[in-house]
Amino acid sequence: MQTPLKIAVVGSGLVGSLLAIYLKKAGHEVHVYDRSPDIRNITFSGRSINLAMSDRGWKALDGVGVGDAVREIAIPMDKRAIHLVDKFNYQPYGQEGESIYSISRGTLNRKMIDLAEHAGAAFFFDQKIWDVTLSDATLHIGESERGEWTEKKYDMVFGADGAFSRIRHRMQRQSMFNYSQEFLNIGYKELHIPANADGSHKLDKNSFHIWPRGEYMLIALPNQDGSFTCTLFMPFEGENSLAELNNEEELETFFKKNFPDSIQVIPMLAEDFFKNPTSTLVTMKCFPWTYTDKIALIGDACHAIVPFYGQGMNAGFEDITVLFEKMQEFGDDWKTIFSEYQIDRKPNADAIAELSYRNFMEMSSKTADEKFLLQKKIEKRFAEKFPEKWIPLYSRVTFSDRPYTEALALGDFQNEIMQNVLKLPDIETIWDSEIVENKILELLAKA
Repeated sequence: MQTPLKIAVVGSGLVGSLLAIYLKKAGHEVHVYDRSPDIRNITFSGRSINLAMSDRGWKALDGVGVGDAVREIAIPMDKRAIHLVDKFNYQPYGQEGESIYSISRGTLNRKMIDLAEHAGAAFFFDQKIWDVTLSDATLHIGESERGEWTEKKYDMVFGADGAFSRIRHRMQRQSMFNYSQEFLNIGYKELHIPANADGSHKLDKNSFHIWPRGEYMLIALPNQDGSFTCTLFMPFEGENSLAELNNEEELETFFKKNFPDSIQVIPMLAEDFFKNPTSTLVTMKCFPWTYTDKIALIGDACHAIVPFYGQGMNAGFEDITVLFEKMQEFGDDWKTIFSEYQIDRKPNADAIAELSYRNFMEMSSKTADEKFLLQKKIEKRFAEKFPEKWIPLYSRVTFSDRPYTEALALGDFQNEIMQNVLKLPDIETIWDSEIVENKILELLAKA
């Protein structure tokens, strides 16, 4: 057990709320601040991508006994449903019984705040934190950046306040702090597929639906009420871009041509498209994540990533798992806890940032590519036959808690092997033969 401290968590999002539960269970007094109103009292829509909970996320939730409460609001997705212009197919995610889970961000956030309050954390909404004194963990709170501030002193402050974190903003102004942010030239719009009149889903409810079109794509994830949250990803400018869709007629013509099977299931297409904001996608990296034993960043505040591996929340939750392991290992030595936490997590955060960026290419282009689909079929067959020799990259990231750095390195190595295998003569007809099997075994043995 640690010596109880008075700790502030800035940000009542998913990571901030789960962190509050862990800190309460460790015996600390926990105050959670958020500049927004209480999400439980407002309707939440317009700029969300549904979450895909996978093994790392479940491990963090189960580690503090709240996994089952979250499972009640989650829908398993065991496959991708690929909607091409002229055909449709399914691609299973992992082995039999392996699924990722669709959860509405708003629904989960409300649930996490309830669970954190139940654990004893105190929440303070509509509280704008403008600054923090790093040396003594004092928060500066006020109505406006230029107005009067009140000071709240804590033993420690966690910045869980997202990609545009105020806590990190203060840390950036010190010497030797590295920081970068990179926006994709792709924006996204939230759209909506309502439920059927009887409450059932209009599309297969246990699939992650993708309409891959190269530079742009549409995705849809199921909700418990029978609806789907859809997200359209498109370049801001150029051919087939958001800039080209200026009125209802242009939008409907574009969808009829490029997403023909989506037209009948998105009845409010124009209304959603022009009402909902266009959101941006950013990768943010920084280091260090901590300041002595007083301040620590966690989740998107220190490693915001693009959403194409469905790992943003899972990576943030895994930060908490690792932090908690260090708390158990080093007791009251918070300086060492913070140091070991950031050394462990930083390379893994960089690795999942890279994998997420690459997965956009996979989802938007390769899922429609015959050669890529053949590669995945060969990998799946080989992995089923030799599970100790081959875990596919997606499974390594999604259905395990092995380090992201390992997944990135081994994924690159496996891809090299597969590029060799795909060059075999008549690979399309011999893909499930012993010749292919022996070739993979031979290339693995050379490693």
